[in-house]
Amino acid sequence: MNHTGEILILTGPPGSGKTTTAQALAREPGSSKVHLHSDDFWHFIKNGAIQPYLPEAHDQNTVVVDVLAQAAEGYASGGYFVIVDGIVGPWFLAPFRKISVPVHYVVLRPPLAVAIRRCQERGGDTLTDPGPITELHKQLSSLGQLERHALPIDTHTREETLSVVIEAVRSGSCRLTE
Repeated sequence: MNHTGEILILTGPPGSGKTTTAQALAREPGSSKVHLHSDDFWHFIKNGAIQPYLPEAHDQNTVVVDVLAQAAEGYASGGYFVIVDGIVGPWFLAPFRKISVPVHYVVLRPPLAVAIRRCQERGGDTLTDPGPITELHKQLSSLGQLERHALPIDTHTREETLSVVIEAVRSGSCRLTE
């Protein structure tokens, strides 16, 4: 896979396989790659952080996504294929639309029950509460003009999900346009 100087925003609700797919994609042969896990950008806030799924986190989230987009553009401009992995809904695309390099936007869409089960099974310091998972799933279930960017992954294995994402990038079918 050779997409030097491009960015892929790989998004979806919690439990959709974003990080698993991003890590596998970063290991694919081809161009040099950078994997930016958006959760890390929220965790950089050490004092005063607000859970990003809460309504009162809007201003914080706007800053974090702006910084994330700048970092992605910096790496892409330096010749890397950048995989941005995180919950980047259409409401956060403005800073990515300003970027001077090609940006692909892929939304992984599992069934809600699968997303909740995956979140609860992985444990650790991750989101497991069905309420926020359901709300984020709902927000990414109807993309309007961006619906062509959604990839249903109902029964896909990890390998099949990776293949579908690679094909979406290769074909350019999920590129953001002005």
